[in-house]
Amino acid sequence: MLLVVWTVANQKGGVGKTTTTIALAGILAEQGHRVLLIDTDPHASLSYYFGIESEDLDLSVYELFTQVSSREQILQTLCPSQYPNIDILPATMGLATLDRSLGNKGGMGLVLKKVVQKVADSYDYVLMDCPPVLGVLMVNALAAADRIIIPVQTEFLALKGLDRMIRTMEIMQGEQDAPFKYTIVPTMFDKRTKASIVAFKKLQEVYTYKIWPGVIPVDTNFRNASSEQKVPSDYAANSRGTLAYKSLLNYLVKQCMQHKEVER
Repeated sequence: MLLVVWTVANQKGGVGKTTTTIALAGILAEQGHRVLLIDTDPHASLSYYFGIESEDLDLSVYELFTQVSSREQILQTLCPSQYPNIDILPATMGLATLDRSLGNKGGMGLVLKKVVQKVADSYDYVLMDCPPVLGVLMVNALAAADRIIIPVQTEFLALKGLDRMIRTMEIMQGEQDAPFKYTIVPTMFDKRTKASIVAFKKLQEVYTYKIWPGVIPVDTNFRNASSEQKVPSDYAANSRGTLAYKSLLNYLVKQCMQHKEVER
């Protein structure tokens, strides 16, 4: 199969980006797909999730930006996970300095796209977890993506954050060969609260053709899986959260296949 690259991004923090990245990766890996996770957040939450201590690393995504990287160097940077089909390109705090050191340097917007191209034959899916800040890291992750997945917490302030994210993509659009393809994913949905229900209806109303029709519910199994350093589908295969992510994955794969057919 052709490599598929998904970037999980939102300019608001705490909306479920890392959980979404890891949950989708876990299900894909269980299905036999080879998955590469790229952690572009200086906080390195995704890396820590898999037990990677970023302070102890000699190589990380930071070096991929500051050095011209060959395929061999990229492979040396990889950290295996406890899951045979999941590898990680880990983050370190050094990434927080990239905007200051490289922000005005030309040609820095396609670093991750070139990295992915160099290892494309080793993976079926690449998923990138982004920081909640517009900068060289998010720009790179968006430019490399076949599809952008935008988790949005079903509450009012998160909807404002989504507006900023959409505007960011519109600004970047002028530099792209083709329009960004993106899917909005309602997260942390609590059917017991009026706020969640109202926010979900607002998302459906404003982004009718860009929103996944389902929701990712509030599920304590996500937090418990994290403490055990297990992907949600391994920790609680039949939990409501895992089943929701399986439904989301089926939706995304169908979208991907439809667009591949159109491109042909």
